[in-house]
Amino acid sequence: MTNQLLFSIIFIISVMISSISQLLLKKAAIKKYPSIAASYLNPLVIFAYLLFFGSTLVTVVAFRYVALSMGPIFEALGYVFVAILSFFILKERLSKRTMIGMLLIIGGVVIAAISI
Repeated sequence: MTNQLLFSIIFIISVMISSISQLLLKKAAIKKYPSIAASYLNPLVIFAYLLFFGSTLVTVVAFRYVALSMGPIFEALGYVFVAILSFFILKERLSKRTMIGMLLIIGGVVIAAISI
């Protein structure tokens, strides 16, 4: 496995971690808190932001081997990950348009990844 392929996979995992972080922030936003400070300074929000930070560091390292032009393509997978995680964890509905959009994103990533 080449460095470019390995770090492309690492980049995609970083996007997935970022999507999980977004989901955690949404779960935290649904809850009621006694104060504004408590809504920002609770373990779930702090952990989500730590995940975002870690994901950013991993992405920066991955960019040492992944072409800069591939970044937005891999980042588009975040929409797919968030939709799928929201379906399973938050029980949100996936419309037909959402499913078609996710298939188009995945198809675009696959086509772009063939050049790797």
